Amino acid sequence: MDYSTVPMDSGAATGVGIVMIIVYLLLAVIMIASLWKIFVKAGKPGWAAIVPIYNLIIMLEIVGKPIWWIILFLIPFANLIVAILIYIELAKKFGKEIGFAIGMILLPIVFFPILGFGSAEYKG
Repeated sequence: MDYSTVPMDSGAATGVGIVMIIVYLLLAVIMIASLWKIFVKAGKPGWAAIVPIYNLIIMLEIVGKPIWWIILFLIPFANLIVAILIYIELAKKFGKEIGFAIGMILLPIVFFPILGFGSAEYKG
């Protein structure tokens, strides 16, 4: 088959690409705003949510884990376990149950805004 005669619709592909970028940016803004609110509720600076690595340090402080745990994020598979443990502790610090922590793990785009913008208070 001669593919030079097959019509290509690059306009549609460009449109899909632009829509995907917009959706990605929207989700990123929602997650950053949620993390910002969570940090503020915990008495930490909200701007820390947008600083890489430092936001992990602040998260470790909020959940009461030692700072050296940041090294565990560099180890494959161990980083997944550590992230799960941090989400569980984060849910507990805001008075939520294990079910909420599972929601944070499986569907963060829904549960982080609930934690950040909802009525949950930091228990420290």
